[in-house]
Amino acid sequence: MQPEVTAAYASRAAEYVRVLGSMDAVHPSDRVHVATWAATCAGPLVDLGCGPGHWTASLAAAGHDVVGVDPVPELVDLARRAFPDVPFRVGSVEQPGCADGTVGGVLAWYSLIHLEPHELPAALAAIARLLVPGGRVLVGFFDGDAVKPFPHAVTTAYRWSVEAMSVALEAAGFVVEETHRRTGPGHRPHAAVSAVLG
Repeated sequence: MQPEVTAAYASRAAEYVRVLGSMDAVHPSDRVHVATWAATCAGPLVDLGCGPGHWTASLAAAGHDVVGVDPVPELVDLARRAFPDVPFRVGSVEQPGCADGTVGGVLAWYSLIHLEPHELPAALAAIARLLVPGGRVLVGFFDGDAVKPFPHAVTTAYRWSVEAMSVALEAAGFVVEETHRRTGPGHRPHAAVSAVLG
């Protein structure tokens, strides 16, 4: 993640947690989708770009061995305070603090949206290295007809089409298993792609 993105989240960490740091702020269909995906993973999970830590805590409460990783120290500190029994650490997609080939599943729920398009292949390759054979990834992102930037509330983010994200995952060695799209009044279109390491 670029330093300016980390700095933007650091400057608004408390506000971000207040608005989005609870499962109450999560769409019900997303809760079901992530929980169903996690149940298919064999081995420990990494919530990559965990932010406020609510997804990490939810997965831990469901009985999963999970750690939350985020590049923003301020968000990690707030996550630790909110969920003291759940492990969190400062890290990035390139340096998550996990040994390669040891992770059963990586949740990248809106944590790749600020990467510039040319940065995505390296990020997905780094995720692939973390996973055990047959390991799974679930990527959540903003849906669009094409890869293009938009003015996200914190800093510039990118929309991806499901097709483009699927192609990127396949190029990193994954086999796409499922795709989902969600739309609703007053909200940007959302999408998710789950894939297994081939």
